[in-house]
Amino acid sequence: MNSPTAAMATSSASCWHLLCERHDLIPFSGVAAWLETSEGPAQVAIFYLPGRKQELYAIDNHDPLSGANVMARGIIGDLDGQPVIASPLYKQHYRLEDGQCLEEVAIKVRTWNVAFDGGSVLIYK
Repeated sequence: MNSPTAAMATSSASCWHLLCERHDLIPFSGVAAWLETSEGPAQVAIFYLPGRKQELYAIDNHDPLSGANVMARGIIGDLDGQPVIASPLYKQHYRLEDGQCLEEVAIKVRTWNVAFDGGSVLIYK
């Protein structure tokens, strides 16, 4: 993962962008945010897991199996030592690290690098 400070100092098409503030996040839960991407607008589900080696994760808020933007409302869990989110509608599990659906190997949601920079939450796009 690129560091936010190093990436913000460079000028390239992809770099770190302010997404929200730390106080907007809910520990051990998800929040949804709007993100403009090169592919068009997207909803991102951000999960804050304080106390873990990696505390922040960002995946698509869109559940590909239900077609609804609900992933930020999913239930956070741990399967085989990996943090996952259970979709709130059909309960498939998605690894937060890479977006892979554990029950449907052909299904994967997008992920983004996210990081704290003081009180700000940055996303790499």
